[in-house]
Amino acid sequence: MAGHSKFKNIQHRKGAQDAKRAKIFTKIGREIIVAVKASGADPNSNPRLRAAIQAGRAENMPNDRIKRAIDSALGAGNTDNYENIRYEGYGPGGVAIIVEALTDNRTRTVGEVRSYFSKMGGVLGETNSVSFMFERLGEIIYPAAKGSADQMFEIAVEAGADNVESGDELHEITCAPDNFAAVRDNLVAKLGEPQKAGFVWKPNVQASVDEETAKSILKLIDMLEDNDDVQNVFTNFEVSDEIMERLMA
Repeated sequence: MAGHSKFKNIQHRKGAQDAKRAKIFTKIGREIIVAVKASGADPNSNPRLRAAIQAGRAENMPNDRIKRAIDSALGAGNTDNYENIRYEGYGPGGVAIIVEALTDNRTRTVGEVRSYFSKMGGVLGETNSVSFMFERLGEIIYPAAKGSADQMFEIAVEAGADNVESGDELHEITCAPDNFAAVRDNLVAKLGEPQKAGFVWKPNVQASVDEETAKSILKLIDMLEDNDDVQNVFTNFEVSDEIMERLMA
């Protein structure tokens, strides 16, 4: 799993360097609105809202913007109705891709997502066409400075987590989706707020690709993530650390 852990580190580093703040704030604001409409405005009793607020703070989202998103969701005149949609398909080299979106117009979003896949030589498939190659997990991420790999493993197991992967920069703690809220709360009590927490699709079948294919996949991921409706993108491709570092340079 070293390659996976390395890629996670590079992803987070790249995110910190290249993030388009306005788009990130728009996506997080949309998640806050959906979370409030679903389960109320109290983050203490609404884990999804708490996770969204934490994601905003991790990206230095201004507190007044977080508050505006909450107030907007509570406002009587708010008619924004976003729905969660998952798209699945195959990208360059037959790599499996899962795209999670929050949209108020599914016709617009599916058209745009399909066009990105087509442009890069991929194809958008039916629901569940690739998700069988992934496992749905809760994921909580802490910086490496929080403790050694052994210390984090012990704390995570006591909190009810299933696994910990530690790298040079991050500790990636995973658990079953049904246990996510409890595990996260237990970890927060011992370690403070995480760097990131949420649900992920973790591949259990990897697709090895060459450098040119990896370059095309990363371009497709960038196109998808640049869309305001797209919240998350997951793939099962893997390349060597050396190739990934060249592509991320």
